[in-house]
Amino acid sequence: MTPVPGATGGGPQAALLPDGRRLHLQHGPIDLIIEAFGAPDQVHSAYRQATDRFRSVLDELVSELPLLRRPLDGDPPPLTGAVARRMLAACLPHAGVFLTPMAAVAGAVADEVLAALRRGRDLARAYVNDGGDIAVHLAPDERFEAGIVADLRRPMIVATATIDAVAPVRGIATSGQGGRSFSFGIADAVTVLARTAAEADVAATLIANSVSIDSPAIRRRPASDLQADTDLGDRPVVVAVGPLSDDDVAAALHAGLVEAQRMQAAGLIAGAWLGLRGRHCSTGLTMPAVEQGGSGDGRMTA
Repeated sequence: MTPVPGATGGGPQAALLPDGRRLHLQHGPIDLIIEAFGAPDQVHSAYRQATDRFRSVLDELVSELPLLRRPLDGDPPPLTGAVARRMLAACLPHAGVFLTPMAAVAGAVADEVLAALRRGRDLARAYVNDGGDIAVHLAPDERFEAGIVADLRRPMIVATATIDAVAPVRGIATSGQGGRSFSFGIADAVTVLARTAAEADVAATLIANSVSIDSPAIRRRPASDLQADTDLGDRPVVVAVGPLSDDDVAAALHAGLVEAQRMQAAGLIAGAWLGLRGRHCSTGLTMPAVEQGGSGDGRMTA
């Protein structure tokens, strides 16, 4: 990788990928892929701005980690960091269910770095991809295409969601059992489109949690047994899923779809795609937006 001017040798790392177009930023668990489109001088300046902002992101989050891991079951915590405040803002509309601001961390980091990337720059389009949670910038008449995977453990693209500049969507996130975080549900993958990456991140987590049924085929363990410092405490998370009948799959997907449609009706998301064991359903995504076997609103396909 080619070093980016201004990147430090230790701590946060910044480098251009071998294609010379995409920027890679990494610090601890945060791993970003960034691409901007525009005049070379504008892209160069944008990458420098993103790199400068990225340097302190992890330290800011760590400084408020105890508050960020606290369930939102009372007054909002007094968070001060810019990323932390984005996390909190994305979570608050979902009050009433178990949730900590950590549900929005990847999306909020992507939103914050994208804001720094495009500040004062003339870019046609740009994206910041934080492990599959993506913040998008689009100038007028531009569009962005994102691949949808059916299973986080086998990330092959099975559909494509297209975002036009006129749409209010600027965030995409995917969650599910077998991803980077624990899940209460059994979804192979849930992809959500929303106004911001942080909002999509929270919604994808909650919808994925809802894709569930009571079945002896589903094995769960307390999250704290798997990770001592988890924000989920002793709540049981899915660790394995055995054989499921077609009725089981349909029931689990329907439960998740009901939650996705509720969020869509409340204006919290623009659309969602839910996949489990080779079947999927969607809401808010029309046929032209989901290809290669995509379904219309609320319909399931085998």
